[in-house]
Amino acid sequence: MKGNVVAIVVAAGVGKRFGEGTNKPFENLSGKPIFVWALEALEVLPEVGEIIPVIKEEYMEYAVGVLEQCHIPKVRRIAPGGKARQDSVFHGLSLVENHEDLVLIHDGVRPLLEPHLVSYALQNFRDCDGVVLGVPVKDTVKAVIGGEVKQTLDRQTLWSIQTPQIFRFETLYNAYEEAKKESFAATDDSALVERYGGRVKVVTGSYENIKITTPGDLVVAEALMRLRRGQGE
Repeated sequence: MKGNVVAIVVAAGVGKRFGEGTNKPFENLSGKPIFVWALEALEVLPEVGEIIPVIKEEYMEYAVGVLEQCHIPKVRRIAPGGKARQDSVFHGLSLVENHEDLVLIHDGVRPLLEPHLVSYALQNFRDCDGVVLGVPVKDTVKAVIGGEVKQTLDRQTLWSIQTPQIFRFETLYNAYEEAKKESFAATDDSALVERYGGRVKVVTGSYENIKITTPGDLVVAEALMRLRRGQGE
């Protein structure tokens, strides 16, 4: 599967929970913008032939400068961000030239991705329409409406789903087209593929593959980075 995967890294989010006036993917994490760590994790994978970052239009020029400094050869094109995440991913999909490729969608604000997890997910891509990373839920989860518990869910069947998420190009593109017709919005790409009859597998990811949502998450990510550097010495 060498070189047959196009990775779309979505780094065009508003980041409301991170704080007003910030552009979360460009926040500094251990000396680099958050999204650059995600790009570098994908750059080292032989299975990935191209990486397409999706960036807010107003940050496009700045992103080009950052990418030139960081030297990530697999980034040859940048897609403009859209109003919502779905729009941004679709803009990235529109740049994929070989429709026989697999497409990998990753959040640009998940900087702690371990490359071997992507390889593992790709190895499990058979007899299905998609493979996603996830981890079993640790806490008890309750359905709550109006501040009142309506149901305690069976934790044994619950997983927190992460990115990367990997699909055949045609499967994902067609799901996006159908969702567009119905004005249907989902919180991840897998939900679109599932809605239109796709079979999606879950493989075990990592609890360290956190999404930077709040400033507190950035503190945790910094600590995990320091721990990794210490283990590598």
